[in-house]
Amino acid sequence: MKTALLHYWLTNLRGGEKVLAALAGMYPDADIFTHAYLPARAPGFESHAVHESFIAHLPFGRRHTQIYLALMPWANRRFKLDGYELIVSSESGPVKGIRKRADQRHVCYCHTPMRYAWDMYDDYYRQSGFAGKLYMRTFMPYLRREDLKSADAVDTFVANSRFVADRIKRIYGRESRVVHPPVDVSFFAGDYEKGDYYLLAGQLVPYKRPDLAIAACVRAGRKIVVAGGGPLGAHLQRQYGREPGVKFLGRVDDETLKRIYGGAKALLFPGLEDFGIVPVEAQAAGTPVIAYAAGGARETVVADETGLFFKEQSVTDLCAALETFESKTWSAEACRRNAARFAPSRFVEGMRAVLGEERQGR
Repeated sequence: MKTALLHYWLTNLRGGEKVLAALAGMYPDADIFTHAYLPARAPGFESHAVHESFIAHLPFGRRHTQIYLALMPWANRRFKLDGYELIVSSESGPVKGIRKRADQRHVCYCHTPMRYAWDMYDDYYRQSGFAGKLYMRTFMPYLRREDLKSADAVDTFVANSRFVADRIKRIYGRESRVVHPPVDVSFFAGDYEKGDYYLLAGQLVPYKRPDLAIAACVRAGRKIVVAGGGPLGAHLQRQYGREPGVKFLGRVDDETLKRIYGGAKALLFPGLEDFGIVPVEAQAAGTPVIAYAAGGARETVVADETGLFFKEQSVTDLCAALETFESKTWSAEACRRNAARFAPSRFVEGMRAVLGEERQGR
């Protein structure tokens, strides 16, 4: 089947782009459609024809693509997809609303319905400056209408977790299949010598609650290594950089990340995530996880076997979890075995099953 792959924007290489890379591996002859593409920041797609929307050619269109969210519904409908039998979108809001014929099949792999438009609107609004608040007040009602309408262009939804499947049902009124995203567990696997620190890894953004992890370790007198960059990085370093036992590494390369995963006593995962690749990577390195008891972590961490959960996003609850964690013995092998459930081959197997059903249903 002649296939088109859609992705919101290809300007970095994070979880969503790794899903697209796996889909591109399944369909090596597929063309890719996206609003903006920066090959240097999103390598690995050079063998595919990549088609950008007009947004890429607007001022800052490739570097700050999100500022043109309000134009994306129009840009989506301008993609030329008539020649494709199968359309697969890797989506978190602004690309699935394409035009297609009834005989074309559109499978949407949904990382989540747009967080900033739905469940986390208040959080994003509160954290925005004056211009951001004005933008959200002006355009969000329109973007919500367009997002709901765009679901009509999808024949089959695939969710990256049961948590997201529930969101799809609640927001779009649609059922979905769950296929967990691919994680390169073999890269992180190994036997590591454990250190005396806890680890916080990933983007330092408000909804991931890095402040909570650091504050809990400071109160409990535990060492913590913070690996990652983001909007809160400078603020957190000013607030906690002089505290004994707190070490900020900034953004790290994959080899360093693998080493600090393996050496950590546990990964701290205090935010609410749709799926969350970081806990799977940590478990692949044999490291258990202490996670907030909500979202995708409930599907990737096995309670009392590969980690434990705390119920409230509070310093008190997380400190109590640290005490409980240290009273137990944890198996690195159990962590690695659990992480293997999310290997790329499992993703390919799951997507082939869904896409095979779509093919039979034509």
